[in-house]
Amino acid sequence: MSQSPSVKKLAEEFAKLPGVGPKTADRLTHYILQQSPERALTLARAIEDVKRTVRHCRQCFNHSEGELCEICNDPKRDPALICVVEQPRDLLALERTSAYRGLYHVLLGRIAPLEGVTPDKLTIDALVKRVRQGDVREVILATNPTMEGEGTALHVSSVLEGTGVKVTRLARGLASGLSLEFANQQMLEDALAGRRDF
Repeated sequence: MSQSPSVKKLAEEFAKLPGVGPKTADRLTHYILQQSPERALTLARAIEDVKRTVRHCRQCFNHSEGELCEICNDPKRDPALICVVEQPRDLLALERTSAYRGLYHVLLGRIAPLEGVTPDKLTIDALVKRVRQGDVREVILATNPTMEGEGTALHVSSVLEGTGVKVTRLARGLASGLSLEFANQQMLEDALAGRRDF
């Protein structure tokens, strides 16, 4: 059975999403086709709104609709503690534990030379500037425990060496190769509580 060009195009766009293969793309396409026009357009508007209004927080690079994200704007947070993560989704995973009350810094990636991601393409310089400007007591390196994540943590640690700030790493409660977004709450709580000097 052949598909109309617009149906085929929608399935192709869904298939470009991470973790979505051709069969799932077809299921999503047919789901959208079965919905009322109002429901389908609500989804389309939500995508349009998020692309139009969400930017990176000017301080930590988390997703935000204002200059500063909600976490950076929260006066109850400890500004002397900065947890460094690769992506905003890693920040969300740590936030779900409710075990951390400091601020964050999102690198927007990890060093991966084979993919063309070098340190200058991350927000490492902005992190160093934050550390030098503020009264930061500790930087917790919470990059993912993968080869690239470990390399990134090592690089960030060496860049922060002359600042006098304490640099720690999440404890090995996280299995090697596991991304933060897939770790369970207890695992993340243990890793935060058992962090060590880097």
